[in-house]
Amino acid sequence: MPRAVEYRHVDMVYAWRGELADTELVELTRAHGGASEPGRWDRIRGHSLGWVTARPPDGALIGFANVAWDGGDHAFLLDPKVRPDQQRHGLGTELVRRAADGARAAGCTWLHVDFEPHLRGFYLESCGFRATDAGLIALG
Repeated sequence: MPRAVEYRHVDMVYAWRGELADTELVELTRAHGGASEPGRWDRIRGHSLGWVTARPPDGALIGFANVAWDGGDHAFLLDPKVRPDQQRHGLGTELVRRAADGARAAGCTWLHVDFEPHLRGFYLESCGFRATDAGLIALG
């Protein structure tokens, strides 16, 4: 499993596999308008190749991106989010870049992402993903 790595960039600390408390992720998800219940991070952490956190010098969690994988060539970007009052400053793009770096360092060849249509510009233009054909089955 890849080790934890910390990077400092423009008054922000980005960490690959850095410390992350379940309560922090619940708070960030709720601040972002999402529904999250305590214990979620504790349940999914073991399925992650890695994750990226973004924290200013005061240490508060303001950004997060999870990377799951198939154990081989394919990594999957999940749940990237930046606290709403910190969006539009490049933090999300940097989270995705660091997630891709972590997946690449772990030996993955591909990083996949699903997104809603209104996020197309962010993923395809800002983050460098390219559009591909994909399929989806709703299971619930």
